[in-house]
Amino acid sequence: MKEVEMTLNPEIEKVLLAAVPHLNPPQPTTRVYKDECMYCFDTPETETGLYVCLKTFWGLGKDYVDKYVAKTGNSVFLHVRRIKHKKEKPVGAPDATTETAKVVTRLAIGIEGGFDPTANGVEYEIEEINSVVVFPGHHVIPLPNSNLHEKILGVVAGIISAESARRSAELEAMSNTWDGEVRATSKHSNDLQQLNNEKKVPPKGWKCEHEGCDKVENLWLNLTDGSILCGRKMFDGSGGNNHALEHYASVKYPLAVKLGTITPDGNADVYSYDEDDMVIDTKLVQHLAHFGINVAVMEKTEKSMAEMEIDLNMKHIGEINALTESGKALKPMRGPGITGITNLGNSCYMNSLLQALFNIPEFQERFSKNAEKYFESTNDPINDFNVQMSKLCLGLLSGKYSKKVDDDDNSDAQLGISPYTFKALVGKGHPEFSTKKQQDVQEFFLHIINTLEKCSRSEPNPSNCFKFQVEDKVQCNETKCVRYSHRAEYCLPLSIPIDCATNKEEFAQYEKKKAEALAQKTTLSPEETVRLTIPVDACLEAFVNLETLDSFYSCASKRVGTASKSTRLATFPDYLVIQLKKFCMGQDWTPKKLDVSVDMPLELDLSALKAKGLQPDEAEFPPDTEPDHQPPVVAIDEAVVGQLIDMGFHANACVRAVISSGNTGAESAMNWIMQHMDDPDLNSPVKIKGRTDTKKFVANEEAVLAIQGMGFTAPQAKLALQNTDNNVERAVDWIFSHMEEINNIPEQGDNSNCAAAMEGVVEDNKSTEFTDGPPKYKLIGFVSHMGPSSMVGHYVAHIWKDNCWVLFNDNRVAASENLPKDLGYLYFYRRSN
Repeated sequence: MKEVEMTLNPEIEKVLLAAVPHLNPPQPTTRVYKDECMYCFDTPETETGLYVCLKTFWGLGKDYVDKYVAKTGNSVFLHVRRIKHKKEKPVGAPDATTETAKVVTRLAIGIEGGFDPTANGVEYEIEEINSVVVFPGHHVIPLPNSNLHEKILGVVAGIISAESARRSAELEAMSNTWDGEVRATSKHSNDLQQLNNEKKVPPKGWKCEHEGCDKVENLWLNLTDGSILCGRKMFDGSGGNNHALEHYASVKYPLAVKLGTITPDGNADVYSYDEDDMVIDTKLVQHLAHFGINVAVMEKTEKSMAEMEIDLNMKHIGEINALTESGKALKPMRGPGITGITNLGNSCYMNSLLQALFNIPEFQERFSKNAEKYFESTNDPINDFNVQMSKLCLGLLSGKYSKKVDDDDNSDAQLGISPYTFKALVGKGHPEFSTKKQQDVQEFFLHIINTLEKCSRSEPNPSNCFKFQVEDKVQCNETKCVRYSHRAEYCLPLSIPIDCATNKEEFAQYEKKKAEALAQKTTLSPEETVRLTIPVDACLEAFVNLETLDSFYSCASKRVGTASKSTRLATFPDYLVIQLKKFCMGQDWTPKKLDVSVDMPLELDLSALKAKGLQPDEAEFPPDTEPDHQPPVVAIDEAVVGQLIDMGFHANACVRAVISSGNTGAESAMNWIMQHMDDPDLNSPVKIKGRTDTKKFVANEEAVLAIQGMGFTAPQAKLALQNTDNNVERAVDWIFSHMEEINNIPEQGDNSNCAAAMEGVVEDNKSTEFTDGPPKYKLIGFVSHMGPSSMVGHYVAHIWKDNCWVLFNDNRVAASENLPKDLGYLYFYRRSN
């Protein structure tokens, strides 16, 4: 670029010289925010470019730079403007916008061979124009320019060459594109224990060594003891019988290699049970040689885990076509409130949920009305949740970013917004949401609700519009005594009773036809797909049906027997979120997805779910006592409890499982946990006769002070820490999930006083924190999932906007023509009146 000779105005030169002593180039660890404005989604590609402060390295859009200058006094900026020029397509080159299916060879997004999230495959050349801008007055000094002070030029050069803050955050999340085949090196590689048991493994002819198992595929060689056992069942029912996992649970030998995937160059699928992920074993060749395996003569005979996962995704192509309304020339939608969100690498679960949330007036009111207040009151916008939510709200509602990708593009793709900073903040410290992996949108919804609770202590919480009160009734089948209890929920989960399908014969014919096609090595077309059809009334009936509680100790009869449990809604919120429980645990303890059709209605009457409370002919359990969910026992198997804790379950859940399964071992206890994962009291403390803690709990004082700094009392902090093993983050989560109880804790006292106060808490039937009204609703949006499990696949959202349904598929936004409301996962209903 030709250097610009420009004589500086004396007044401008004076401002520059005054700024020089306060400027220093960014260091390797300095975060440089040169990709996006701190308060909006302006980027260097935006028509007005981006202004980067030479002192703080904050990026500002044109609408915010003057306010920033007035607030901070910082006056010198690097202005970055990038202009995209479309590359001319060579004559005869294939059209990237055609519907021709691309062959997927990698379990990845955004890289060669992976799933392509781009709008239209168009390639661009980038022209970058940089200048130094001095405020106030917006005086522009084009670059390069030798008349500028060498220190200013040094800072500018440092900003241009520095890794951007966005890129740094991406690297922390593993990569800037999601790649399911990129694996970390196992921590066990260098010091893996290998037993000298003289076991030698042949190069082929393997069989699962578990007694009675005849599996000869999906076999895993444990690299410590050489055992060969079958793997887990896959989501579609294929795979093994979990014998390798059960072996790890008993011996704790961490690494196993999938036989049949070993190649002559020493590559193979290696799984670390301890790290719960596919990993790289840097000494795999040596570890295999220990058991007599020479990798040079090995031949790959089975699909890798990545290949199997790709196959599972591709099997759901019919579901993908239905939910994305593929094959139809959908009308592109643009404008305020109709803004797409760029996929950041498997962030479609987040994108879809945000579209649904910011369609709710309470969220719009909180974060658009208060945006300027939040922006003005913080010195750290990147780590301020309210700022990031306001930034999202304004970005989605303004319509500023719902423009075409380029003027010649007539597709439904938009420029959209890219919420990198929001994703990094909301996932910070979370073992799942901080990664590039796909997530369950319902779990992310609850995570957002929890975060909102923490950030709404001094002002209305918009998520209260979802909050409702559930009434649980337990009745002793012998004495007929009852107990009513209440809990707060934000999402109504509905089980899907497969047995209630209305098209069983048609589905059976389809399954037979599919099996015949498989035998002939052909496939059926997506249009031939038949799903089990389940009436929504059957799902609601399953919710209100009585549940039998076995091994129930009744304080009324003083005996162990059975009880009946029923659940109703004590309040009906202004906005009701319904989750169809498509992701569930199979009888073999492996997760699976129910590929069913539940035609959720546009209008829904939930009168049948209304709670009635204590009836005149009902007698409560004796006062000052609590009916227990398990019989009193003298002792429990502490070794089994410890084994379950090592598997990652909460200690209270493990104790409860051992008791409820009758002390019959780890397998039955684990099975009990899997069947009771949705129990609201699963992780609550358990009162057990004959079992006392060996040591008195002592709260970590630093943790207590940290929680007190958030506005809670010392007794509240100590009780939360006691219930979360002194873990600060979990303790804060615990507090916000027990607000009804925690507010009854006295401000003075020790842990025992807090616990005693907790035991005496009885929730009121009604609370001013709950919105309530007629139980009649209209559908205003739903989030759908396509793929074999919640951990893979893709999410989209359909939202009711301006009297029509709009499909949000990341940054592709179009009017919906054939609403697939029977295939949704998370539904958003608004009270009819």
